[in-house]
Amino acid sequence: MGLDKLREQLKQKQPLFIGEDTAFRSAVLIPLVLVEEEWHVLFEVRSLKMRKQPGDISFPGGKIDLSDASPLEAAIRETHEELGIEPKSVEVIASLSPFVTSSSFVVYPFVAILNSYSLHTFNKDEVEEVFTIPLKWLVDYEPYCHSVSVEPRPSTDFPFHKIMNGSEYQWRARSIEEWFFDYGDYTIWGLTARILKYFLERLK
Repeated sequence: MGLDKLREQLKQKQPLFIGEDTAFRSAVLIPLVLVEEEWHVLFEVRSLKMRKQPGDISFPGGKIDLSDASPLEAAIRETHEELGIEPKSVEVIASLSPFVTSSSFVVYPFVAILNSYSLHTFNKDEVEEVFTIPLKWLVDYEPYCHSVSVEPRPSTDFPFHKIMNGSEYQWRARSIEEWFFDYGDYTIWGLTARILKYFLERLK
């Protein structure tokens, strides 16, 4: 391959990060709603019937399907499926930096105003409850953090003979920050808390 061809190839559009094209990709909306002339953030409680993370608090959103034209389209589609919000009622005001938890998992967050919504009409197969928290309260709140240690565990067929020190190789453990927001009886943590914290930091 000649140098000109090499330059041409490297000018082509690239994924956001190495592995994005094969990662599990999802998208969420951070929904802003007006409650008695004050901006609130809307959250879901995942249905207790859900196989994954039942009862956890989340933003509306989910997996990006092959039929979705973009992460934003996926976020709006999932919001419609979960909360019954019509796409024409969604006014997107910003996209945030993607949250890359690993090379195999990424979430694309968007901030949007819901010009029409209901706390009582939602898909009960996916959503247990819907509630809102005043944006000012969230901006003023100081979340607290706990760490989780994650240690690599090679598979039983891992080719130790290919690497220096073999089975004695010193794998590097890493620590994950888990942030918590407590609001009344609700606790927001995990991926939702990380995205929420990033969003609020942009406002301060």
